[in-house]
Amino acid sequence: MCLFCIALFQTRRGRARPELVLSEVKGGAPNASSGSTWPGWWPWIASLAIFLIWVVGGIRSQPGFYEEVVMREFVGRFGETIHRPQPLLFYLPHLLHKFAPWSVLMVVIAFFGLRLRNWRLRSVFREMFPETFWLLCWSIGGLIVMSLIPSKRVDRIFAVIPPLCLLLAAQVAPRNSCSHGPVDYPSRSVGSAETGHRPVVTKDTLTPIYRWSTVALLLAILFTGGYTGWKVITGYRDHRNALAIFGRNVRHEAEVRHWRYEIVSAKDEGLLLYLRKTHFVEPADAVTEWNTESLDALVASKEKAAVLMRDLTAAALSQLQLNEREHHQQGRGYVLITR
Repeated sequence: MCLFCIALFQTRRGRARPELVLSEVKGGAPNASSGSTWPGWWPWIASLAIFLIWVVGGIRSQPGFYEEVVMREFVGRFGETIHRPQPLLFYLPHLLHKFAPWSVLMVVIAFFGLRLRNWRLRSVFREMFPETFWLLCWSIGGLIVMSLIPSKRVDRIFAVIPPLCLLLAAQVAPRNSCSHGPVDYPSRSVGSAETGHRPVVTKDTLTPIYRWSTVALLLAILFTGGYTGWKVITGYRDHRNALAIFGRNVRHEAEVRHWRYEIVSAKDEGLLLYLRKTHFVEPADAVTEWNTESLDALVASKEKAAVLMRDLTAAALSQLQLNEREHHQQGRGYVLITR
């Protein structure tokens, strides 16, 4: 879909060379000998080649890369069996919330521009500058692609934030030059039908835009500053780094005592990162490996540890554990089981 949107942009604006654009800005006539801005296939092939080199290098150099990264984290995202699927419109409310108040400002400016054009959507695209159309394709294309993938997580949609920021700048910034006006603010008195070009920006049109932008900026400063301060204060109060400290202590003990250890399946995927493991083990597999003396230690939640202890031979709870009070955000604790 992203490639389709790129192709759509290049098809729509593919008959404009720099000389042609310059001549139009200066008020001259278009150059009849203008060629296409199509760059060829090399950017497409080069980007795919870089990705394939990374994949092949990972498969050949890292054990388990194919199963854990290619099949589970990449191919598995397109199915509904490995990762939990989310609704099709999962990202839309999150994007409006996480990008606020700028998301609200973008919607308001868009509706303002449509109202000035008497809700003629075709007029919007006809008057839109190539660079603005490119940003629109980039943003919407990324949102559509990520929405079509069943497995969704909020932070994965952050990749469309940069083009949205540039698109907002294109909406707010006036574009005055000779007979050309801005993309989004047509004049009430001078239209494209009269001048033969895009409508000319007026002061009356820009005034509400600047007023709304000022309000959005003040709200963003207030919200961002307050939110950052609140997260810092509650982070210290609730020991948000407790899981990282617990993982570091377990790794230290395992290194000193030469333990072979695994992590029993848990909801905190951060455990894999902090304990330097690539996967969880199921409780049944953990019991089997423990009783065959293939493991010297296990990390498990307190709920699962209470069940596992009945089946593990010569097992004891270590003093090293993560209490529920310290792990306030998830509301559960973890323990280290040793021999």
